[in-house]
Amino acid sequence: MESSGSLQSNSRNAEIADFFRRLVKNPAPMAVLLGIFMFIVGGILRPESINRQAIGSILFSTVLLSIAAGGQTLVLISGGLDFTIGAVMSASALIATHIMNGQPGRFFLVLLIALPMGMAVGFANGFSVVKIGLPAMIVTMAIANVVTRLTYVFTAGVPSGLPSEAFKQSVIMRIGNWFPIIVVWGVAFWAIMFYILNFSRFGKQVYLVGNNPVAANLCGVKVNKIRILTYMISGMMAAFVGILAMGYSGFARCQLFDEYAFKSLVAVIVGGTSFSGGVGTYYGSIAGAFMMTVLSNTLTIVLTVFNLPSALINIINGAVLLVLLISYSRGASVRQ
Repeated sequence: MESSGSLQSNSRNAEIADFFRRLVKNPAPMAVLLGIFMFIVGGILRPESINRQAIGSILFSTVLLSIAAGGQTLVLISGGLDFTIGAVMSASALIATHIMNGQPGRFFLVLLIALPMGMAVGFANGFSVVKIGLPAMIVTMAIANVVTRLTYVFTAGVPSGLPSEAFKQSVIMRIGNWFPIIVVWGVAFWAIMFYILNFSRFGKQVYLVGNNPVAANLCGVKVNKIRILTYMISGMMAAFVGILAMGYSGFARCQLFDEYAFKSLVAVIVGGTSFSGGVGTYYGSIAGAFMMTVLSNTLTIVLTVFNLPSALINIINGAVLLVLLISYSRGASVRQ
């Protein structure tokens, strides 16, 4: 009887150990667990930070970053890289405030101008990378710089206009004084992205192109077209989330959202999408966005509690992210 009980106990222990091994090798759940762990650490350091309003703010920021990361996910899976997301977001926000100028009923006009702008930037990225053959990292950084310089020319360094009050309220409104209504936007967007990547013909072609462009071409997939489309969709998504982020901030200025270029890339990689293409999931990118948001929030708490200079947040943030990226790059699920 003791031997039988011992065997059952060993079997359960083996199953538990196997579960944790598989968990560690899966980037998305690990990103969520790390985010929860950091949230708890922040709560221990500053107990008043664990409340419904703080959770609502984390949800809000996660939604914004996850939408920005949606286009980056498509581009990375197809084998590309997009550093224009932050610049497009800032430009879109400036366009939105200029057109709205505090007046209601102009949201769709904003979409008609801002979204094509984002797609045009995406086309410039895709054409330069795919048709001309320029390195994705360098060319998208260069185009991002061009977009930023154009925003300074467009505004003369002095942005004008404000979001309409109705639009602003539709973005910042919270249900029960804590649950952000923008999560509804996020859920709708997530559903669309899940469908595109997992069930649409386009999504299957994106994975095939990222895995093996030669094989994709032999299968009749228009490789160049797919890659350019991913950049255009990324630009369109960046323009859209720039409008939403402007509604939250209540204003716009040049380079306001430039950090999203880096944040979206890290969120996607931490979520399990490979730099080499062909591997990745959007739910992983959402998990990465959640972890990035909580990390930023926790670092702010650490600086406040220990009265450290605010400039240290970028140094600490960079060091932590470097450790995380090195750790993730060692995983087979990311490396393959």
